[in-house]
Amino acid sequence: MPPTQSESVIKNIIREIEQECASYGEVASDTLIAFMVKAVVLDPSNGFNMDRTLIKSDVEKLVKLCVNRLLDSKNPSLDTIKMQVYFDMNYTNREEFIEEHHRILESKLDFVTREITDNRACAQKELESLYRKIVSYVLLRTGVGSPTDIKIVREATAALQSVFPQAELGTFLSLSKKDKELQLKELSMIVTGIRLFNRETGKGGEGIEFLPDILHEAIPATAQHIDSQLQIAQDQAYRYTAILEKVTNNPLLSVELKPYMLKELLYNVRQYEIFLKIILSEIITCAQEVKLMTKQLGALLEQLKMNVSSKTAIPTSQVFPIFIALSHLWIGFQDETVLIGILSNLTTNLERFLGTHEILFPEEAIQDLLREVTVKTDMYRLKEHMEERVHLVDFRKQEWLFPETTANFDKLLIQYRGFCGYTLATTDGLLLPGNPAIGILKHKEKYYTFNSRSAAYSFAENPEHYINLITEKAKKNAELIQLLELHQQFETLIPCSEIKVITKHIKPITKSETGTQTDTHILPPTIVRSYDWNEWELRRKAIKLANLRQKVTHSVQTDLSHMRRENYSQVYPTRNAATQSMREGSTAVPRPQIYIAGLRGGQTKTTYGVKVNLTRAVDET
Repeated sequence: MPPTQSESVIKNIIREIEQECASYGEVASDTLIAFMVKAVVLDPSNGFNMDRTLIKSDVEKLVKLCVNRLLDSKNPSLDTIKMQVYFDMNYTNREEFIEEHHRILESKLDFVTREITDNRACAQKELESLYRKIVSYVLLRTGVGSPTDIKIVREATAALQSVFPQAELGTFLSLSKKDKELQLKELSMIVTGIRLFNRETGKGGEGIEFLPDILHEAIPATAQHIDSQLQIAQDQAYRYTAILEKVTNNPLLSVELKPYMLKELLYNVRQYEIFLKIILSEIITCAQEVKLMTKQLGALLEQLKMNVSSKTAIPTSQVFPIFIALSHLWIGFQDETVLIGILSNLTTNLERFLGTHEILFPEEAIQDLLREVTVKTDMYRLKEHMEERVHLVDFRKQEWLFPETTANFDKLLIQYRGFCGYTLATTDGLLLPGNPAIGILKHKEKYYTFNSRSAAYSFAENPEHYINLITEKAKKNAELIQLLELHQQFETLIPCSEIKVITKHIKPITKSETGTQTDTHILPPTIVRSYDWNEWELRRKAIKLANLRQKVTHSVQTDLSHMRRENYSQVYPTRNAATQSMREGSTAVPRPQIYIAGLRGGQTKTTYGVKVNLTRAVDET
């Protein structure tokens, strides 16, 4: 069947199952139904052939089986699958949690941001309205006060005016949309830093809750609650394990107890325990981050106090970076607060998948079954076989790893989440913790632990046989696929949260090569990089430098740089130029000489002058 047609058939089956469940008042998500469909098909007792195309009767049978399992309210296996699907759909790592929180915050601010960046205010009232919107944006973005509180708005407006007066709105409106958004974010951080500093000095900070103090109370309370729930789950798992061991040793009790139901309850509480440990590790990480950020916050506030004290004017280059750093730290505190709330809600919602325990096996029935039975904890079981070690001389072909001879021993990815594979295969699914101190078996680049030396020896004789038994058991109980991390055997049922880490196997370091090196040059090098021995290369550089004096520096100005900074250009001044020929030459012309006679007068009253030109001709000179 082509992939597109197969997907269409699966979607139709899921839709039909969803409608059937809805008719009985049961709401099931598409993810849960899809998981249940694959689980029913994998179960060999249902008689589905994976290599054959489903016919109409197969589809009807599949729908009926899935609906019956989804409507079974007293089925621990269904509760475990629901728990796994819920956790897979609602949990991710802390980086993705924080990134999703920021994305949602940005989407909520999109409308306010567009109102500011697309504004074309010209009149005075329009500019005042735009400034008020910027103040609201600052408060909404940082989350340090309500934009409807008059006192908070006034304080935020005063802080904003100290760094961004209303007179600068004209320059702001001339920027591009991207530059406006960047400036809005920067103004938000600076204003937040100013208000946090004012709160520290007792001069403001209206409506700001001090998040470090809140987190220092919330984190221990949340961790204590999760730890108590974890202890209850572990105690329940220890008791179920003790009862199942009793049934294994006395087969006559299996008729009355229904051990398969008890094992499903064990799987349910073990899965709950694993999820609680994951959440608790995230809470511990939050506590470490909060502790580090609290120290950084105190250091920044002290630095600001030192810079501001006894000074009337402070350069913005000194305080603005500190205000921005304060804002970043405060955003970090807000992220941790959101993360604590998400993890706390996740823990609370996981508890609703544990309802079948009290219904199927009340406390009185458990106490009766525990008579003359020693309840062993996981730590007690580890210490019980601590002295047992696998002897390497008994195995020539298998590779065994031990703590004292293997680096990264504690970081190895153990199969079946560290449970004993031999016990799991031979007791039809009993979960006992493996003891790494006995020895870790390496088989086909995978690592296995066991709860006793005899179990290790038996498993090592024929590992493939026991691995196949566990795989067949997981087909009957689909919740084991995620509980035991059997991803490679059932790639179609890999949860989304596990896809990224499947290929991340940490390999042990059993051998290593070492070497030493002696420095060739003890003293620092004294090579002059500018030296050049080639005379022609020196001439080329000289010509290049000489040519630079004939160049002119040009400058241009764009719309983006207009009114943002001063521009300068530099040119070489002009100089007088002269030329010289091979020899000097000159020419001479006759000097003009003109004589006027009769100027002294005579006997007559009238004077007559006679002009005589005495200048010599050119050819006579």
